[in-house]
Amino acid sequence: MSVLICGGAGYIGSHNVRAFKAHGEDVIVADNLETGHRASVSADVKFYEGDIRDSSFLDKVFTENKIEAVIHFCAYSLVGESMEDPLKYFDNNVGGMITLLEAMKRHDVKRIIFSSTAATYGEPKRVPILETDPTEPTNPYGESKRIMEKMMNWVSMRHDIRYVSLRYFNVAGAWHDGTIGEDHRHETHLIPLILQVPLGKREHITVYGDDYPTKDGTCIRDYIHVEDLAKAHILALEYLRSGGKSDIFNLGSGDGYSVMEMITAARKVTGHPIPAEIGARRPGDPARLIADSAKAHEILHWKPEITRMEDIIATAWKWHKSHPNGYAD
Repeated sequence: MSVLICGGAGYIGSHNVRAFKAHGEDVIVADNLETGHRASVSADVKFYEGDIRDSSFLDKVFTENKIEAVIHFCAYSLVGESMEDPLKYFDNNVGGMITLLEAMKRHDVKRIIFSSTAATYGEPKRVPILETDPTEPTNPYGESKRIMEKMMNWVSMRHDIRYVSLRYFNVAGAWHDGTIGEDHRHETHLIPLILQVPLGKREHITVYGDDYPTKDGTCIRDYIHVEDLAKAHILALEYLRSGGKSDIFNLGSGDGYSVMEMITAARKVTGHPIPAEIGARRPGDPARLIADSAKAHEILHWKPEITRMEDIIATAWKWHKSHPNGYAD
């Protein structure tokens, strides 16, 4: 039996492909390569290029393979873009989930692990955030992910397709040997943006606001290494295999780092001064976002192992130094 990883050529998806293979799983990848990179998936992995909104494409994948479970990473994920073009996000994210669940129902596939997000919570009422806290997304991206979770819940009750939804906080880092990493065509993530300075791609990093109610005035976020994240997906599948019920889990370190602390850590790792300039706040940026991941620790037996920020950034730096132009190198 095989595990189908939808979106397996993306940043998080490709690291999961690598981790699932290392775990001894037979992996199949489906990706339309709109934001993913074929080079991020090794040639020995069975690869289907296509869009999961295409039911005939999915029927081909499910018919040609004995698929036990689906790991679902196919989604647009830029908050700002979702505000500018919400229908694009609902069409791709929600529409893709509808077509995928219909295909799973047709082909009697009963397990799905879903890539969700802390954006489902919106502005947190308290920190650290629990899975039981209110979900009031403040952008179409977070709203689309919450809708997808609700869809899985209703389908689970009617068709016995059990799911685990993993709500990530900030994912960072790269595979330990530097062979795969983060390469977005339009980069918005903090660590790659910081590392563009020592790579000579920008003169400074802009810090959006230094007057938040935090220790140094800059926003605080919870970071999780991408390999630790991949281990959580493996544990989630094992949980479902052992009869676990459908459920939702936060994934984070439980610790928070400010933007300035991230820049300081990157200076240590790279040996570069990395000049920083203060800009205006971005609308909707909460001061602190930190996960309570006790539920994942207790039920999935998951605990992050790479937690020092210098260690997380060091893996990202190893990738970016050897691939300054991403997969184009």
